[in-house]
Amino acid sequence: VKKYNYMISPSAFTTEIFQSAFRINRERLIETGYPRNDFLTNYTEEDVLNIKKKLGIPLDKKVLLYAPTWRDNSYITKGYTFKLEVHFDKWQKILGDEYVIVFKPHYLIVNDFDIDQYQGFVYFVEANEDISNLYIIADALVTDYSSVFFDYAILKRPIYFYMYDLIHYRDELRGFYLDVYHDLPGDIIEDENQLLEAIKKGYDYQRLDKFNQRFNNHEDGKASKRVVDIVFK
Repeated sequence: VKKYNYMISPSAFTTEIFQSAFRINRERLIETGYPRNDFLTNYTEEDVLNIKKKLGIPLDKKVLLYAPTWRDNSYITKGYTFKLEVHFDKWQKILGDEYVIVFKPHYLIVNDFDIDQYQGFVYFVEANEDISNLYIIADALVTDYSSVFFDYAILKRPIYFYMYDLIHYRDELRGFYLDVYHDLPGDIIEDENQLLEAIKKGYDYQRLDKFNQRFNNHEDGKASKRVVDIVFK
């Protein structure tokens, strides 16, 4: 961090957090929004269609993106492992008429997943796929503690937080910068059946609007221009 000339922040909240988390002085933080997220504002329907065709995803179903993160205490020599704590047969029974699932583990996760029996319902995406492509084709997101929900929220689509190991993660692994019971754009769900019920029931967009006003207020598709203007004067 001492070598940075600039570090980009997406919001006033993050600017405050970055100063302590990275021990960087305020003068080197530029609060512009993330250039990588300009795509989430400027994409076209042709982009969506091309990505779905590339991944072989049917065009007559909604897409539910499942994007969990890694756990610090689960790893082997090659990298982090992830135990899949969902029952896709149950998801298929309840959601299969309306949705297909795109399953994208965190890029640090190295183990394989036995999901062959769910072909045509669960589409596994390799770690090297740009997750922004998956955001724009997804009608809703299911995640846990991953930061993917910050970027996905820009699209103003439903986000569901499936935190089956919340107490362990909070008290023994990482903890949180946010008040997860009040700051997130959705309820914390610890039970898989309740998760599926929530997806079927609908979503509270007012919480998402409030979240975006606080955390994504610079994400307007023009962050790249602001960064260039600042860095290159």
